[in-house]
Amino acid sequence: MQLKKENILIVDDDINILELLQRHLQSWDYHAYKAISVREAVQILRDTTIDLLITDLKMPEVDGFELIKFVSEHYPKLPKLVVTGYPSVQDSLVAIKSGVVDYLTKPFTKEELKRAIDKSLNNSNNSNSSSPKTETQFNKSYGEIIGNSEKINDVFQIIERVKDNKATIFIKGESGTGKELVARAIHYQGKFSRAPFISVNCGGIPENLLESELFGYTKGAFTGAEKDRAGFFQAANGGTIFLDEIGNASTAVQSRLLRVLQEKEVVKVGAQKAEKIDVRIIAATNSDLKEMIKKEAFREDLYYRLTVVEIEVAPLRERKEDIPLLVEKFLFKYGVEYKDRFIKISAEASTLLQRYDWPGNIRELENVIQRAVIMCDKVIEVEHLPDSLKYIIAFPEDTLLPLKEIEKRYIQKVLNATNNNKTKAAEILGIDRKTIRQKLTD
Repeated sequence: MQLKKENILIVDDDINILELLQRHLQSWDYHAYKAISVREAVQILRDTTIDLLITDLKMPEVDGFELIKFVSEHYPKLPKLVVTGYPSVQDSLVAIKSGVVDYLTKPFTKEELKRAIDKSLNNSNNSNSSSPKTETQFNKSYGEIIGNSEKINDVFQIIERVKDNKATIFIKGESGTGKELVARAIHYQGKFSRAPFISVNCGGIPENLLESELFGYTKGAFTGAEKDRAGFFQAANGGTIFLDEIGNASTAVQSRLLRVLQEKEVVKVGAQKAEKIDVRIIAATNSDLKEMIKKEAFREDLYYRLTVVEIEVAPLRERKEDIPLLVEKFLFKYGVEYKDRFIKISAEASTLLQRYDWPGNIRELENVIQRAVIMCDKVIEVEHLPDSLKYIIAFPEDTLLPLKEIEKRYIQKVLNATNNNKTKAAEILGIDRKTIRQKLTD
């Protein structure tokens, strides 16, 4: 069943209501996200594109009114629908003033819910959703990818083109740029999102095991193969397999992978019969495969099979305007995890983060924010950031000098340290006062 584009977040502390609403939404082909608390709802909103919020009002710890206020300011175009078991005129007035499109009282019928959802989505006039609407207009996030720079929007454009088909995709970029997040966005934002998504780090599996792990094996194929076992490709059938660090694959694995791409079938290690398979392959690497082809370390025919569609993820130093958005995400994530509250960052510390070039990319930035949240109380200051981010004086290299000049400078340094006490300086240097005078006048 093909899902509609709308993602709906439902928030209620009653798990039974959540399950009921989810079943109704799925029956209408909507993608439902569930949250049992406002805290969980805010996390989903920060990490996921949502088109409609359905929330209860009376909830423990933090109530639905707080969530509505938060959404009204942080996601002003997101339509809101209230469902509550404790109706009151005052509550309904407050909710409507906060921008709520409709207000349902429990218990309600399935038809009443459908009308309210249609009204809420139609009221947005297809422009209030936080989802991308055109090829050139995107919000600050796409799936789990955060950013609003031109380079990251270019990535969003390509994802929009490929997410609903099974073309082979090749993602390249430096380590830590978020290549797997791009692969996940392609899968989970498209119509195959309910199918399996299998991520395989080809560099993290020993070379002698990678072949059997990817394609499976039969009983007796090698020592220790006590029974038939399916591989990652069989597990991903109908969905997507993400092959990270594909440059680490051996020649044997490359040959088998080429057959999968050409024939749409896999052969288990030790088997004779091929199995038909329907899998979208997304590969990624931070290696230069063209250079590897020249060195005959990577098959050229496989390279062209993998690169039907190429996506290049820019390093963080080339999209620094995205840093504040990423910082905000990590501040919330680790603030809640470690401090049970949202942590702020000073303007001076924020400037420091945007000045740095981030050779480790987003992964390095996340580590820095994680550490800073632990080290600070409520606000991250410059003092909570590592010295490697701070200004370093570029001293000129020492000029090569004659030995006599170096001796003279060192003697003068010792004299300065002893307040020109020649007797004490002579003791430190291991020479007499006369020698000190001679070396200084030579």
